[in-house]
Amino acid sequence: MSGEANVAKAGLEGVVAAQSRISDVNGVEGRLIYYGYDIHDLAAHATFEEIVFLLWNGRLPARDELDEIKEQLNSEAGLPAEIKQLIKYIPAAANSMDMLRTVVSALAFYDPDGADMSREANVRRAVRLTAKFPTILTTFERVRKGLDAVEPRRDLSMAGNFLYTLRGDAPDEVATRTMDVAFILHADHELNASTFAARITAATLSDMYSAIVSAIGTLKGPLHGGANEGVIKNLVEIDSVEGVEAWVKDALAKKKKIMGFGHRVYRTEDPRATHLREMSRKLGERTGEKKWYEMSVRMEEVMKREKGLDPNVDFYSASTYYALGIETDLFTPIFACSRISGWTAHVLEQYDNNRLIRPRAEYTGPRGLKYAPIDKRRGTK
Repeated sequence: MSGEANVAKAGLEGVVAAQSRISDVNGVEGRLIYYGYDIHDLAAHATFEEIVFLLWNGRLPARDELDEIKEQLNSEAGLPAEIKQLIKYIPAAANSMDMLRTVVSALAFYDPDGADMSREANVRRAVRLTAKFPTILTTFERVRKGLDAVEPRRDLSMAGNFLYTLRGDAPDEVATRTMDVAFILHADHELNASTFAARITAATLSDMYSAIVSAIGTLKGPLHGGANEGVIKNLVEIDSVEGVEAWVKDALAKKKKIMGFGHRVYRTEDPRATHLREMSRKLGERTGEKKWYEMSVRMEEVMKREKGLDPNVDFYSASTYYALGIETDLFTPIFACSRISGWTAHVLEQYDNNRLIRPRAEYTGPRGLKYAPIDKRRGTK
């Protein structure tokens, strides 16, 4: 880039890399919208299936359209026999995100649309992937515990089926709605790292499965989706409300990153955290296990006072999932079970108006070196 006016920005912070109609993040005001709808409005009134339709079509569905997409998702929620067998071969101790990445990659072998890259075929792929993500995760969880996999029911929502296929019995309305809202809140978030990774892969005109595998690998990182698992590990380590302040101060003194606080874009509270905080509180009261919520509130207070940082979406999602009795290492793939709706929406948008994504790098290495014969070079020893 020598001689050019372009300036490198670490982490591409503040760089607009694409135009998109899908979602928008207003970091100053702490607002998130999906296709013009405020996340608070959607979390209060919508279902996840409505959000899936909205992200793929740019509008909320009419009743018959909602019935149709529910039917499509339910009909595709089961897994091919070969995929069930593959899950049985994955070590029980495997990282659940590694499992998800591997299984999604293998799903490409059984796609009935083959190499068809038409929009219609890719929408069908989006339906299959969105429908199957929860079943992949719950099947792995049951198999590694020596239990039989549970087939999804056609009469349950995606949130309801996630809990049903995880536990083996029908969830109540409170648990189902909690999971439904969690899915809504995590569905999309503009050009976050995993979504950008998916769009970069799609921009090469690679297939949708490859794009989603790229996104899964990116979401796995502890600075992205893996943060919620780190949150609950910290809370379990502290184990009491009384121990929170001393633990936080000690971690800050040692320059440790405390997961679940701060955000690259938001300069005020993450609007998704607003809903998850309340969900965590209600679940704690309902189960009688309020410790994790109370510890979270105390940690939020200390971090706000000591560092001026607000919680992000990962912070209260941790205690919410924990209160639902979900294993800690499933937290990040649950994020993926929601975000697959946004990932596929962005891949479809990328395909519709594609241009190869090829940024430049600012070269900072040496110049003017001359090749020397090997016997005249100096080594490091």
